[in-house]
Amino acid sequence: MIFTSIDFIVFFVFVLAAVAIIKHRKFQHLILIGGSYYFFYFSSNYLIVLLIFSTILDFYLAKIIYNTENVFRKKLLLIISLGGNLGLLGFFKYSDFTILQFNLLGNYFDLATAIPYYELVLPLGISFYTFQTISYTIDVYRGSLKPSKTFSEFALFVAFFPQLIAGPILRAKEFLPQLREKIQDYESKKNLRQIIFHNSNVKLGITLMAFGFIKKMFFADNIAPLVDDIFFNPIGAESFTVILGAFAFAVQVYGDFSGYTDIAIGAALILGFKIPPNFNKPYFAKSPAAFWNRWHISLSSWVRDYLYLPLIFKKRKSTLSIFLGLMLAFFLIGLWHGADWNFIIFGIIQGFYVGIYTVIRKEVPFLRNHFFFKTKLGTIISIAITQYLTFFSFLAFRIHDMDHLFYSMQKYLLIDFQTVETIAVIQSHKISIILMISFMVIHFISFKKGNLIEKFSNLNYFYWVLFLVTGILLILLLYDGNPTDFIYFKF
Repeated sequence: MIFTSIDFIVFFVFVLAAVAIIKHRKFQHLILIGGSYYFFYFSSNYLIVLLIFSTILDFYLAKIIYNTENVFRKKLLLIISLGGNLGLLGFFKYSDFTILQFNLLGNYFDLATAIPYYELVLPLGISFYTFQTISYTIDVYRGSLKPSKTFSEFALFVAFFPQLIAGPILRAKEFLPQLREKIQDYESKKNLRQIIFHNSNVKLGITLMAFGFIKKMFFADNIAPLVDDIFFNPIGAESFTVILGAFAFAVQVYGDFSGYTDIAIGAALILGFKIPPNFNKPYFAKSPAAFWNRWHISLSSWVRDYLYLPLIFKKRKSTLSIFLGLMLAFFLIGLWHGADWNFIIFGIIQGFYVGIYTVIRKEVPFLRNHFFFKTKLGTIISIAITQYLTFFSFLAFRIHDMDHLFYSMQKYLLIDFQTVETIAVIQSHKISIILMISFMVIHFISFKKGNLIEKFSNLNYFYWVLFLVTGILLILLLYDGNPTDFIYFKF
């Protein structure tokens, strides 16, 4: 079920109406669980059994881990949890990719027998909810979280429909207390919190959803034709055409993914739940490390807390260990995005960026503290270099064909200063170019003026409704009637 479809609007209104009519708090939570399972079933059909399996597995394993004193048994149960969750993720997401590599190797050595492919359908959201359930079990294992009191509240945490398909990746310690009456007294209070619609939450939630729809349907979907035209077959393209395509894709993927996040956070807020932000003006980051503190925050922080820090904790004084740990972490971030070499290359490039930057900051404090980088000119240069390098890595995110990818990378770095084709591309995609520039301007205004969403939400009702109507008209102006999938549905 796509957020931008009529199906979702009808579904969401139905859920809101059911929760509003039925005041009993227990039934309200059951409605949300049932709605979330229906939402997932509508999108993935029988593959919902994988979601239910992960929920059951980690709910009971976490309880046993919490009540077990034996250290060896705790570790064994954690391994079972990790094996069960990552095994499903690996089988459905990476089995055909692995088979392909073995078959290519077999062809290289002239082996006659090829391994048949499974041709599995990738379950929607499996990368997201797998990480959610894993983090829950690990937190219980570490002793930083007590297990969920009931299966129903844990099931709602795993399957909560606003963020189920494409995040943000929730942490149990942030979400589970919100199901109870008093957040600060979560452990002793046993009453489920009644879901009440507060005007401030509803208004801000609708504003968030409106921004999300505009980002996705007005900007991202109408910039996509420019990106698709350039990268359908970039062989022979000029450098400026490739650079234009990279910049356009950066706007498209940000509008698409942050648009989904805004809709998810807004829908959750209307229901009274707070989901942490997943983006914080990433294209104004002044370094590769800062970029990942602003982009897909729930994923980068998850990898930091559950992989990178435990990996290098005992060797955190070693520069080499830090660099290799970062390379491994970003390799896995790349692989998390998809079973293809282009995503692995994307992760390696980003790992190299962050690794080199971290090493320089550690080993050359003179540069780290240099006054130039605190000046306005130094800030502008830092942002420009960071984004130019980031958009270079986005080529690997967007282009799957290796010949096309390496050609585009070469043209991006070794500029040929030809402009004839680039001008023709701009002339044939005027609307996309205007939208791309407009989005950048709005992004800059948001960076300078603060949170635009809150400012629009605080408008009086006349101007607020005028904003909503204007947003709807803008979307309808260029909408062709066919809702498109969000980019991160593929992951």
